[in-house]
Amino acid sequence: MDFLQLADKKIAVFGFANRKSVAWHIAAVLRDVGAEVIFVVRSPQRREQLLRLLPEAAVLVCDVEDESQVAALGESLASHGPLHGVVHSIAFAEYEDGVKPFHETKKREFLRAVDISCYSLIAIANALKEQLAEDASVVTISISTTKMASENYGYMAPVKAALDSTICFLAKSFSRFSKVRFNAVAPGLLKTSASAGIPGYVDSYLYAEKVIPRGEAVRTEEAAHTAAFLLSPRSSGINAQQIVVDAGMAVNYFDRELIEQVMRPQQ
Repeated sequence: MDFLQLADKKIAVFGFANRKSVAWHIAAVLRDVGAEVIFVVRSPQRREQLLRLLPEAAVLVCDVEDESQVAALGESLASHGPLHGVVHSIAFAEYEDGVKPFHETKKREFLRAVDISCYSLIAIANALKEQLAEDASVVTISISTTKMASENYGYMAPVKAALDSTICFLAKSFSRFSKVRFNAVAPGLLKTSASAGIPGYVDSYLYAEKVIPRGEAVRTEEAAHTAAFLLSPRSSGINAQQIVVDAGMAVNYFDRELIEQVMRPQQ
């Protein structure tokens, strides 16, 4: 039974970096259920990398920092027919100077992160509005909470907060002429190559495993399954929402064993 009703649906997936990336896992789920995936990657080098993994894949190139490339994307996708879904799995931050106190965030770094990680969703939605089916679903990747001041994640949490707000405004704006939905998958800490580049991330990941009730971190494929559901007609009643996929981490910060470990006198 085709429960998700995604067979033969055309979905553009932005953000492939490697086989550990969220975009790759989402695309794998979509392909498994019979959807037609059109990849959109940042550079010709990424296109070559992806084609080595999937020689038959449809792969377009678009650097979202280049407005002309984003504007031309609609024409490039026109030949593929109406899109039933879009996956925006794009995020970028510079940590070349290591972790700094948040108040020392550089304007250039912050604004570039906003441009790539948040504004790109607005630009893509606008560029593809004529290519989207009337009831298409657009899904972006956020984080499980933007209100916890994780020092090593730094300014990316406020950027993701802007992304969370953006889906609400896009949902409202597109409702004037369509039934296109905008939602976000908001996973807890994932084991990806991009996250591994964040200073101190590995320690945070291991700590998350202690906090999560099941004692196991969220798997990337779990976030991908949620994205597939949001892309499907089965989630037609969900719009302008963030679906948290954290395996219960947010309810377990006061776990008895963790408290005992912290409060136990040092031997």
